[in-house]
Amino acid sequence: MSSFVENYKAKHQHPLNKLTHSIGIPLIVVSLPLFFWDWRWALGLFVLGWVFQFVGHAIEGNSPAFYSNPVYLLVGPLWLLRRALAAVGLIRMGEK
Repeated sequence: MSSFVENYKAKHQHPLNKLTHSIGIPLIVVSLPLFFWDWRWALGLFVLGWVFQFVGHAIEGNSPAFYSNPVYLLVGPLWLLRRALAAVGLIRMGEK
């Protein structure tokens, strides 16, 4: 799994791409269970989240990692969760 995370990190170096993913990924994740209660809000959040993702990749100048392997659809939320936990001091992330 670490090679997936390292490859994912390599495709997300630009600060604006990181920012758009920090907004877009949570929107997508929150939208999924919301479909059970209000599909209109869920759909709006889902689409908006993906707009953020693709804008970030346009800025970065590369394609989303999941184009090469759908596993990256899970790696993205994991990557963001690890960054958030490290930011609040709950985990340490080694630099490589």
